[in-house]
Amino acid sequence: MSTCTELLAALRPRTEEMLAFTAELVAIESGSYDAENVARMGETYGTRWRALGFEARALPIDGRGPRRSFHRKGEGKGKLVILGHADTVWPAGSQPSWSFSRDAVYAYGPGVGDMKGGLAMAWFAVDALLKSGRRLPAEMVMMLVPDEELGSPQSRGWIEEGCGDADAVLVLEPTRPNGGVVTGRRAVGSIKAYYTGRSAHAATNPAAGASAVRAAARATLALDALSDLTRNRVVNVGILRGGSARQVVPHEAEMHIDIRAALPEDVEALEAQVEAVLADTGDARVSVKVEGGWTRPVFPESSSRALYAHAERFAREIGAPIFPVVSSGGSDGSFAGSMGKSTLDGLGPICHDTCSRRERIVIASLAERGAIFGALVEQVALG
Repeated sequence: MSTCTELLAALRPRTEEMLAFTAELVAIESGSYDAENVARMGETYGTRWRALGFEARALPIDGRGPRRSFHRKGEGKGKLVILGHADTVWPAGSQPSWSFSRDAVYAYGPGVGDMKGGLAMAWFAVDALLKSGRRLPAEMVMMLVPDEELGSPQSRGWIEEGCGDADAVLVLEPTRPNGGVVTGRRAVGSIKAYYTGRSAHAATNPAAGASAVRAAARATLALDALSDLTRNRVVNVGILRGGSARQVVPHEAEMHIDIRAALPEDVEALEAQVEAVLADTGDARVSVKVEGGWTRPVFPESSSRALYAHAERFAREIGAPIFPVVSSGGSDGSFAGSMGKSTLDGLGPICHDTCSRRERIVIASLAERGAIFGALVEQVALG
């Protein structure tokens, strides 16, 4: 019997335990800006890893729950890093009006798929490996990021350092509906522009005014023209606001811009083009302050090929669906993949409608995806 088949047989009877642990994690409202609950989430999760003989480490960061990692030496080969995150997009107060629930097929709740079900699944998979006497990699690190949903602004260096000497990186973002596993990701950027003009009464003295809103609107059209869907390059002004009253020439405006690029050669060029558009306000009396830039690098498909081949083989062994997906969204896997590290993302349970109030995981997939994940862990140990 193969490792993946054995793990599936071990994990299926523990599905209710996995759901109970998932429910416990979902009940902690660990929105990214809630440092106290993100810390509590890490403490709760860490208790489980310590029970498996992992050493817990914590590094505090300003205004966020600490970065946590759990370490253990194994009998096998290689270094494996597991990437997960403690935070969710859902702020405190989302419960009890919307809390963990389940039916015969799905489990629901804030963060159930992204990624508390995946965190629970990974722990049970490693526990099953240990109970069956399977070898773990020579060095195994579970990294729990506290600010992933914000783009990991204070954790990127820590992640890159932890993955720098890894032989493999497994990421617990959810599996896509019908079995999609993430084998690559586009670069993602976030830019904010703040325009300052000159106010005046729009009827009695309009010439004295310099409209910040007009400058921002002018830029919006130029930014939209930078998108090229044939190259999977997108520039989107998601927020545009300004002004104080209808009869006043607006002296301020604010713009939030999302940028995406699939090709490494587009990354630097696109950022320069966006900055050029923003700098040209069309009125010397209007100034602009620009913040931000690329937050997630391109994760090329070349970084996932070897691990995906193993995952595909394991999925076929147990009759589970699997296919490769290149995502337009970013994750912490983007950092490892961009460094050329062997990285496979989207290994959590199958999730539908991620980051919506309809978010739900397929209960049966906890055991199936857990078996695939556990088999990948052992594959790293075998070298």
